[in-house]
Amino acid sequence: MKLSLRPHQSSALNVMKDSDCGQIIVPTGGGKTYIMIQDCINDVNSELTVIVAPRILLAQQLCDDFIQLMGDKVSPNLNMFHAHSGRTKHLSSTKPEEIKDWVDNTPNRKLLFTTYHSLSKVVDSGINIDTIYYDEAHNGTAKSFFLSVSACKQITSRSYYFTATPKISYKHDRGMNNVSIWGEILLDVDARELIKCGSIIPPNVQSFPVDLHFSKYNAHAHHSLTVESFLKSINNYDGAKVLVSVPSSRILNKMIGQTKLLSQLKELGYDVLHITSKFGAYVNQTKVNRTTFFNTLKEWGCETARKFIIFHYSILSEGINISGLSHTLLLRNLNVVEMSQTIGRVIRLHKEDQRNIFEGVIPAGVVSLYRKSSGNCVIPTHKNYGTKTINRIQRIVNDIFTEGHHTTAYC
Repeated sequence: MKLSLRPHQSSALNVMKDSDCGQIIVPTGGGKTYIMIQDCINDVNSELTVIVAPRILLAQQLCDDFIQLMGDKVSPNLNMFHAHSGRTKHLSSTKPEEIKDWVDNTPNRKLLFTTYHSLSKVVDSGINIDTIYYDEAHNGTAKSFFLSVSACKQITSRSYYFTATPKISYKHDRGMNNVSIWGEILLDVDARELIKCGSIIPPNVQSFPVDLHFSKYNAHAHHSLTVESFLKSINNYDGAKVLVSVPSSRILNKMIGQTKLLSQLKELGYDVLHITSKFGAYVNQTKVNRTTFFNTLKEWGCETARKFIIFHYSILSEGINISGLSHTLLLRNLNVVEMSQTIGRVIRLHKEDQRNIFEGVIPAGVVSLYRKSSGNCVIPTHKNYGTKTINRIQRIVNDIFTEGHHTTAYC
């Protein structure tokens, strides 16, 4: 089985075929998952493949993608296991002895999905790994995760590190410039090429001026009014789907519970979703598990006319594929990686544009003909704040989308 691949994805597969370790730098939205899956399909000699994700929600999404795109035709006896603390319909455990037992007693092709938090349990199980894919690999440079990443290098035949934002260091050996662990950069994809070939769209950085007195005591009320004002300003935008990065779980809880925000959003015609690690996931005031939350996102993202808003704190910025997002509203200042990843959430093509390009109705890269021609990154600005943030995000956008460089962070 062959997936329909872009030129940069085919290039990635070629360099992976020639090297058993290294970094694949692909801008967010460039289809890193497709590269992993096609390499997994091609790698017929691997019995055990491990896929590492930064969050449980992303590990579950990756599992769904692998199952859907590999399918029974590729391997009728494909077996799945999850080594993390989240709920899943597949076999799962974080106990090293149970992980080892599954690996030793399960025949045929095996896919094991884990997180950076739980990777140490996989290492402790004493298994040998044929191939490992690290999604959002920059997470592995964290002090708490690097030991497991470096230990995995010793028990794995093929290791590949995927990211849009590599982290380096000149102070310690955890940085991705330590080629003894991370390998060389095998491929560094230019975001401008992805726009030309119709993989992503360019971002559009916008200032949203606010004239509100801000203090830490009224932060929740201030942010609620900002959100409401912004949504009213885009009232004519068809099927707006807005991702909001909030300052903290506590402030979000107050925005939802101590203001009229929910009733105002309902009046404006928006469904409301919010998710934090502290308070869990909600869909229109109903608490749901993360699988339901993610499935709702996928379903609503494909509905062109539906308007919804998603509030999150440091959960949905990395990796999660939310189709159709039109705007991201930043209510807090993000670090370089979070900012780059957040931009990546809104530069994915509209489903109809994807189909029209595939069918030859519109040429790839001529964004003026797209239904969704850019991803809107919005920063509230006031005379006392916001200017530095908007200048910072504009510099990142210029580096990636004008100069064609990847964003590098330091750890």
